[in-house]
Amino acid sequence: MVPDSLVILAGRGDYPACALAGARAAGVKRILVLGVRGMVERRVLRAADEAVVFGAGELGKALEWLGRCGVRQMMLVGQITPLALFRTRFDALTRRLLAELPAKNAHTIFGRLIQEVEARGVRVLPSSCFMGAHIPDAGILTARGPDAREARDIAFGHKVAMGVCALDVGQTILVKDGMVLAVEAFEGTNATVRRGARLGGKGAVMVKVAKAGHDMRFDIPVFGEHTVRLCRKCGVTAVAFQAHRLVMIDRPRVVSLADRYGIALVSLRTELPPAPLLP
Repeated sequence: MVPDSLVILAGRGDYPACALAGARAAGVKRILVLGVRGMVERRVLRAADEAVVFGAGELGKALEWLGRCGVRQMMLVGQITPLALFRTRFDALTRRLLAELPAKNAHTIFGRLIQEVEARGVRVLPSSCFMGAHIPDAGILTARGPDAREARDIAFGHKVAMGVCALDVGQTILVKDGMVLAVEAFEGTNATVRRGARLGGKGAVMVKVAKAGHDMRFDIPVFGEHTVRLCRKCGVTAVAFQAHRLVMIDRPRVVSLADRYGIALVSLRTELPPAPLLP
């Protein structure tokens, strides 16, 4: 059921704007944006019916506003820069919650945030909701499919990436000729691509996954124009991800760029459940 009102916690990138537009198109009448200062784009704030911003370390302030706004459905979309955890001043609540976590990664940090939000009577929806136009089906999306070597690396890379993701380390790996060049850690996808390309040179394959049982309320895999351009710069020749389990921002533009650069994009069929498109 589509809610009448929705809060979007918005980080960096185009994802929040796409989510907001998708929610509007689905019939959400009132959309409030809780934007992360220095990350959320102004166009997202302008498009909302009401918007506020808060610092990445001001969780207490954000939750106080959330409790007052009266909306009981929320989505978390957009990138929260990993370095924010090292360069941000934290309020007392944020410090306490982080101190409680023996392991700090996307799963534990955002999972703890969701606990705090839902303890206040606000349901956190999957971040894939209203994003159906941006979630690819299975198949080869580009004019060029992977060659035999790239296909072998994709199959091997998917197996390795699923093991890494199951440990909550990261979602992305780079592979070339059966050798793992880079495994994503806290630095994020783009830094992983650069690191792997420096080691392996041209011809690497990038694989991005979501683990079995992945919590789609946060940290769903995302792929967009910026990463395509980075792949070209770094010599990555094929990118693979799971069908129905990745958000591709502006798919026509992404596929067009990949075709221009000769990068094969492959959406892999798996037995894993698709990301939910409605609440």
